[in-house]
Amino acid sequence: SFFLEVDVTDAQRLREQVSEDPSVVVTMPHVLIKACATALGEVPALNSVMYNDSILVFEEINLGVAVALDDGLVVPVIRNAESMSVFEISDATHDLAVKAREGRLMPDATVGGTFTISVLGRVDGFTPILNTGQTAILGAGRVVEKPVARDGEVAVRQMITLSLTVDHQAVDGAVAAEFLELLQELLESPSDLFR
Repeated sequence: SFFLEVDVTDAQRLREQVSEDPSVVVTMPHVLIKACATALGEVPALNSVMYNDSILVFEEINLGVAVALDDGLVVPVIRNAESMSVFEISDATHDLAVKAREGRLMPDATVGGTFTISVLGRVDGFTPILNTGQTAILGAGRVVEKPVARDGEVAVRQMITLSLTVDHQAVDGAVAAEFLELLQELLESPSDLFR
């Protein structure tokens, strides 16, 4: 697993601004999903699965999003996330989460994921377990205010710890680091994520 602490202060500010409209609810997981979909387009090696000792890289980005239920965990899939706005991602995840909690999720809604995101907002960081066949999974902890050095000054910023678990048969550390660095760039300069 690879860990990186990311400053999401600006992403939180933009997220809160767009959520002032009562009809729009954009959470940090929605922003993370959008950032991951964008980053996977640039680092496609992580958008792959192992199949019969071969690595299959997918053109479409189908993101599995872990949803906690009273009796376990379910991972519904947001299909073609690369072509969705953060607002469309918000609507899709809300719909899937409601169906999952009400037991109305169709079986095909949980298959075909090419990459998974697990958000556990009660801890700072964790190592998620790779889903069978997938090449990578991203874990995101809670957002925490921390003192951070910026331009030679100490400032209080909103930080999140991201962890990336990869299958080293398919992806090496350099590719994992490239993906995390790109994710950091997207989250720390987030205006493109809200278009």
